[in-house]
Amino acid sequence: MTRPARHRRTLISAVSLAALVALWEAALRVGWLPSNLVPLPSQIPGVLWAEVLDGIWLDVVLSSLSHYSIGLVIGSVLGIAVGMAAALLPRFDAAHSWLARLLRPIPPLAWIPFAIIWFGVTETAAAFIISIGVFWINYFTSYSAVRAIDDGYYEVARAFGQGGFSARLAKISLPAAAPGILGGLRAGLGQGWMTVVAAELFGIPGIGQRMMEASGLLATDVVVVYMLTIAALYALFDFLFMRIQRRVLRWQQ
Repeated sequence: MTRPARHRRTLISAVSLAALVALWEAALRVGWLPSNLVPLPSQIPGVLWAEVLDGIWLDVVLSSLSHYSIGLVIGSVLGIAVGMAAALLPRFDAAHSWLARLLRPIPPLAWIPFAIIWFGVTETAAAFIISIGVFWINYFTSYSAVRAIDDGYYEVARAFGQGGFSARLAKISLPAAAPGILGGLRAGLGQGWMTVVAAELFGIPGIGQRMMEASGLLATDVVVVYMLTIAALYALFDFLFMRIQRRVLRWQQ
């Protein structure tokens, strides 16, 4: 896509978003929407500033980032490692394939009772739930990326005396599967944020708990503040990851 086309696309997106916010504001002011249930967009900056001044915003964001980061790292590392091992080791793949099919359809939130029993109402429980959701995304993307590698590459490696497992992993599997693995990592970033709020609903300090407190008081403006906070944090993480991904895959260009 050329630079003028990108700029035009960005402008259209910005105008559409601004139009949606303006329509939202107008609908509330003319009474089309109930003002006691839906906040005015113009109120949101003031509410955010009040949360920041009270120190609440920073506290809950740091709390969520703590178990989000732990769950993201654990789920990503284990998902990539197990997925690649399954793709490269047929016996390991056969040994656990039924177990993976059994556990995969179970959503992360279904593990909340066990998380509470095993870890209590702690950040460890939240990190555990987040890691489950992130694990399966990275598992299947890594598995598929490695399985998609042409067998001809491995035959060439064997012909040059590089047929050992370590050599194949370092010189063929990881480089060839890198785009797919990084794609899974990027998807995991979003999955982690979708799970973090739900993981905090049972009492762990963080964005999710603050949103539940606000909803109980019908403070919908506070709820929207933290919805937008999650969106902004994800956008920041995604932007930084894309910069890293382009640098890592620069050799493909």
